[in-house]
Amino acid sequence: MKYVKHALATLLIILLAMTGVQASEVPGDLNGDKIVSDDELIAAERLAQEGTIASNQLEEIRNVHENYPKTITDSAGRNVTIYKPLDAVIPLSMTTYEPIFVLGAIDKIAGVRTDLRDAYYPWISGLENKPTIGGYKGIDYEKVIELKPDMVFVSRYKPEINEKLKLANIPLFVLEFAQMDRFDDELQILGELLDREDRADEFISWRHNYLNQIIDRTENIDPKVKVFIATGNGPWGTSTNGSGSHDVVTAAGGHNIGGEIQGESGGVAVDPEWVLKKDPEIVICLSWLAGEPPSNLTGYDITSPDNVEQYLKAQYGSDVLKDIEAGKKHRIHVLYGPITLGSCSAPIGVYYCAKWFYPEAFKDLEPEKLNEEYFEKWMGVPYAGIWAYPQAS
Repeated sequence: MKYVKHALATLLIILLAMTGVQASEVPGDLNGDKIVSDDELIAAERLAQEGTIASNQLEEIRNVHENYPKTITDSAGRNVTIYKPLDAVIPLSMTTYEPIFVLGAIDKIAGVRTDLRDAYYPWISGLENKPTIGGYKGIDYEKVIELKPDMVFVSRYKPEINEKLKLANIPLFVLEFAQMDRFDDELQILGELLDREDRADEFISWRHNYLNQIIDRTENIDPKVKVFIATGNGPWGTSTNGSGSHDVVTAAGGHNIGGEIQGESGGVAVDPEWVLKKDPEIVICLSWLAGEPPSNLTGYDITSPDNVEQYLKAQYGSDVLKDIEAGKKHRIHVLYGPITLGSCSAPIGVYYCAKWFYPEAFKDLEPEKLNEEYFEKWMGVPYAGIWAYPQAS
């Protein structure tokens, strides 16, 4: 037996020498089964006693032995097994970025989308020097594979993407972060994957504290204001049930008229005559960046309201909108689109909307203060920019 253990120890030395250049290897695994057995742990402990490996290397191996492999179910209902802590991940969807920021795990991002780095998150320190993997119009999967991440995150399962990554032994994990009622579970899963469980629980508690203050006051409002959500996805794109923006409007006490459309989940293009007939009392126009229309109206680096004021002037003079109640009573508002995607900042969208929907009932509400707290406490940056316009008085 001692010869076996000696052989294991010798192999472990070779393995530890290799792990610096082969990040996909499981520390302490000698036989290639991706599991650290009792014998392999004993061999590592012996090397640590001899001073051949450092104490932190032993702790890493012990962690793998005690806690891995683990199988976790993603948002698509797929069971995905991981064999060691995730040190390098690549999020492909916009909705996964802020959860990673909130968890304080920017250092684990191995590759970043150019549109998100340059347009949406240039104010996040640590992204500027990350390798790029393409943008929302097209992901460079060869680059993704070249970066050898431990895992790739997407918001929707696509078999063709899974097959590409599977050939390179890179697991694909689905986390939608698109619906408010699923957010807690998904953030807890991400916290487990990134070893940030405590941070996830802390944020969920913070989020619930603010959301409940609104929902408790809006759920019994009757009738609710009728709201049309203009998503920017085409001239008459709107949000339906199953979208983050629908959840935000609903939590704020609004009735999303797009939610009445049967058989559509997420978003749909509607006929302008339908909007005219529904006669919404409020219109929420979602604004975007990186050239997605309507673009550059709101955001962190937007310091002047000139663009958004010009945009609103055009909306008030447009066919249909000028003839509905929202247009007649000047209740068309612009809201930063990512706030409504059902991810971390959704409570901020709820606060802005509640203040717009029921200004008398929510005189005490201060959405800007909540947004400032979110940026400084969870994003770790000073607050700046225009995120909603015009502000409710």
